[in-house]
Amino acid sequence: MPSISPQRIAQIEARRDELSALMATGDLPGERFVEVAKEFAEIEPVAQAAADVRRLRQEADSLAYMADDGDEELRAMAADELHANRAALEVAEHALALALLPRDAADARPAMLEIRAGTGGDEAALFAGDLFRMYQRYAEGQGWRVEPISASASEAGGYKEVVASVTGTGVFARLKFESGVHRVQRVPATESGGRIHTSAATVAVLPEAEEVDLQIDDKDLRVDIYRSSGAGGQHVNTTDSAVRIIHIPTGITVIQQDERSQHKNRAKAMKVLRTRLYEAERERLASERAGARKSMVGSGDRSERIRTYNFPQGRVTDHRINLTLHRLPQVLEGELDELVSALVAEDEAERLAALDG
Repeated sequence: MPSISPQRIAQIEARRDELSALMATGDLPGERFVEVAKEFAEIEPVAQAAADVRRLRQEADSLAYMADDGDEELRAMAADELHANRAALEVAEHALALALLPRDAADARPAMLEIRAGTGGDEAALFAGDLFRMYQRYAEGQGWRVEPISASASEAGGYKEVVASVTGTGVFARLKFESGVHRVQRVPATESGGRIHTSAATVAVLPEAEEVDLQIDDKDLRVDIYRSSGAGGQHVNTTDSAVRIIHIPTGITVIQQDERSQHKNRAKAMKVLRTRLYEAERERLASERAGARKSMVGSGDRSERIRTYNFPQGRVTDHRINLTLHRLPQVLEGELDELVSALVAEDEAERLAALDG
């Protein structure tokens, strides 16, 4: 873990004090005050962590002096306190290093959740439905809001594809590691021989884009309006309300027909298009900066997976961090915190190791 220098700690605390003094003057114009307040809110927890490290380092110096120069009883007491101090200092320095890690600018954003059935036919569609309900329950526990954008239901139940917007505090930061192929192993209800089938579904979690993030030129869009159709002839609109938007430069196509209003369908389609273009730009910039390879969700083949849900053994295994939980029913009920927190911690550890290297 990288050691934070006393000079860096002093800089952090000085900047926090400078921002605090600026806000206290009452002379800042509204827009500038908002900028300063935002920076202060971001640096305050870092400054608190820095202050803890500075205080514990000072205590360590004093205790080390006492352990060398005091009488025997004082030396013994100082040695005990120094041991506790070192343990606390290690924790505080780790917390400060985490606070100083570069943040993904998208972490605070809402997210677009896309789940698609992969290999496995009807079973894959049922599993896609299970995953969507799992994320809905997890979101509910986090105090987030899930708004379905579009859904293509399977005749046997579940979804061939479902897209939803998830809004709330820290949505993308917590959900971004869910992108990938999820595999399920279970005995289908229609399987008379009791044989275990393997199916898969892909999950993509994209940070939602605001209109201010990127400008989409109307001349780059081809918009087709047509009559939407429902499964089995039900809910078929009698007006042309379905919308297909093609972004000509990239070829990205979005179809929206869940709403009866053409305007609502167009607004939802533009929201999805904006998010996909924003993610494509994020990936391009990340590749330029770090030579990063895009983390693809794959084709939905059984062999590609980030996580396996094994019903006969009642377990969930995340293959990226070799974590297995023997509590499959609870996970499917939305109890994802242990998995999500472990993935976040692994990501932080890797980024700290990269800084140290």
